Amino acid sequence: MPKVSNREPYQQAYYPPSPTGITRFMRTCFLWQIVRFVAINLKMLKLMAKSHH
Repeated sequence: MPKVSNREPYQQAYYPPSPTGITRFMRTCFLWQIVRFVAINLKMLKLMAKSHH
């Protein structure tokens, strides 16, 4: 594994990037979370339907 030389504490490269406005919106928008919840549940239902004969 290569060594990372710019990992000194308190330098700019040490901190992770902050999320953009769109990313923050996607994480906090209740309607978007409902859409993602439904989409993931539909994917799981489809997977379960395929596994049961």
